[in-house]
Amino acid sequence: MPDTLTKLAYQTFQQGKSFFGLTHKTVSAQLLQMVSPPKAIQSKPLDPDLLRLIYGRMETLLETDWQDAEAGVYPKDLLFDNPWDDFFRYYPLMCLDTPMIWDRANNREYHRFDSDIDTSGYPKYYLQNFHHQTNGYLSDLSANLYDLQVEILFNGTADAMRRRILAPLKQGLMALSPSGGGKVLDIACGTGRTLNMIRETLPKASLYGVDLSPAYLRKANQTLSQKPSVLPQLVQANAESLPFVDNYFEATASVFLFHELPAAARQNVINEAFRVTQPGGTFVICDSIQVSDSPELKVTMENFPSLFHEPYYRHYVTDDLNVRLSEAGFEAVTNQVHFMSKYWICRKPA
Repeated sequence: MPDTLTKLAYQTFQQGKSFFGLTHKTVSAQLLQMVSPPKAIQSKPLDPDLLRLIYGRMETLLETDWQDAEAGVYPKDLLFDNPWDDFFRYYPLMCLDTPMIWDRANNREYHRFDSDIDTSGYPKYYLQNFHHQTNGYLSDLSANLYDLQVEILFNGTADAMRRRILAPLKQGLMALSPSGGGKVLDIACGTGRTLNMIRETLPKASLYGVDLSPAYLRKANQTLSQKPSVLPQLVQANAESLPFVDNYFEATASVFLFHELPAAARQNVINEAFRVTQPGGTFVICDSIQVSDSPELKVTMENFPSLFHEPYYRHYVTDDLNVRLSEAGFEAVTNQVHFMSKYWICRKPA
């Protein structure tokens, strides 16, 4: 029997997040024009028909999210999971940080880091102020603000897009380990939100997360420690050289990483995912839409790297990851598109 009341609550919850995100961006844009008009940023306006298309795709995403929860892919509690403590604590800080973001954007300062930030030992492509973030991915402030910033960017749908990896990941893991056990790796786990979703979906699995940022791993440990569950093992490492033996994981996943990598690094990460995944295991990628699958949204893809400083995005949106996955050795590569995100689902030959 359909759970109509819970669905209504979910729709109301999402509408509230969407309205808040839209309001924040509208007010911020108006203040920006008054206080610090953009000098270097050029973007194309979105016509009403395109905005209606985007809104329709968002509604479809949320309906899919609800259907997966109702089908038991993951608990319905996940639909309402929101870091309220972080919101009330860090939203004021995010607002205070906004003028510095505008300043960096206007002055095209894409590699500015505070003197107390240790930038040694990181790949050159990583030392960017992605999204014009203060200190890029290398500060605790950045880690504390990240989830809030991304939720506002996508009008409250970032988690719904992340959850689209759960159904294929669960299906792939259960094919190798029907009990739901086995080992799962989240490549570039960031603040741990995706790992938390995987843990709720696959409570018997042994979970691992790897990320290059010590600050984001500290945040992930804090996030994952808030629930009385087994903690995933978190490791600081470059995804181009994963610190795991061959064929170790029944399933691997990566969320919102590949558009922030140059082409060679994308291939290296895919090769490493293939190496550490067991024969018969599944690899799932979630990332931005691309021109090949969403040509009608090309203007949004053209605006995105200019507005948010994504230096590798223009190449990413035309890069054929299906070919890259096949060249690494993966098979049965399929794609899905949900709202502003695209998914690659594939298997390592048994």
